[in-house]
Amino acid sequence: MTPSRTSFGALLHTWRDRLSPADAGVAVTAGRRAPGLRREELAQLSGISVDYVLRLEQSRARNPSEQVVAALARTLQLTRAERDVFYRSAGLLPPQDGQVNTHVPASVQRLAARLGDVPIGVFAADWTLLWWNTTWCALHGDPAQLPAAERSLVRALFGDGPAHASMLPIRSERGQDAFETSIVADLKDATSRYPADTRLQHLVRDLRAESPKFARYWSAQTAAAQHTTDRKTLRHPQVGDIVLDCDVLVVPGADLRMVTYTAAAGSSDAGKLDLIRVTGTAAAPTPAPSMVVGERAAEILAAEQG
Repeated sequence: MTPSRTSFGALLHTWRDRLSPADAGVAVTAGRRAPGLRREELAQLSGISVDYVLRLEQSRARNPSEQVVAALARTLQLTRAERDVFYRSAGLLPPQDGQVNTHVPASVQRLAARLGDVPIGVFAADWTLLWWNTTWCALHGDPAQLPAAERSLVRALFGDGPAHASMLPIRSERGQDAFETSIVADLKDATSRYPADTRLQHLVRDLRAESPKFARYWSAQTAAAQHTTDRKTLRHPQVGDIVLDCDVLVVPGADLRMVTYTAAAGSSDAGKLDLIRVTGTAAAPTPAPSMVVGERAAEILAAEQG
């Protein structure tokens, strides 16, 4: 039987109790009695208030937005089938197959959560950042401070908004032109595979109008290699220049990219990365991994939770 809209709160509570804190990247202390995530942990990882989570579970808050449901579904590590039930119970249509996939499988989240010393970001096919851990946050800054639409590597490179302003100075060993053209090549590939995705169409349209460089790359007739691996020099405000190997791991069947930054053990750059991780986490003590609210817009959440 198809769940009714009033079952959304019951599903939320059931799946919150089901999720292991360790799988969500939450440190488990002795004497913990909660079988799954606490409300405050779910709220923090999803980017919404504890009070709003409580009102949703008690069915005192109705009509959650697509942004909120997407954030909760990711945090709860739902399967695609469960995610679709979750959307329908909220009176929403699930994401369609012809759109860029923004679902991060639970197995990918568990893997990344167990590699907490490595900065990890999970990106969609259009280079939208969907998920990150606290070490990524310590290295690059907190993406949660950006509007949802700005959590995009493409906008960071070619836009003129908050994403571009917050991006650390980065030099690619392959050369900046090669790096930028490879990102545009990936975006072209995404548009060919998701021609009906209106958000992707709007992204390309906006950047062609805003950025002459992007427009030039987009119009180029020569084929560029897609972005895979690189060695990058990042200028970090805490440790200065740090040279890291950047690897892009493709998740088969999910059309996601897991981006990692590492340094050779015992090197000065490894020491810098350790310092960034320790001091960055101490400065912003949040559970790891820090879950991105993939399509959240701050103004929508504020309106819903008010």
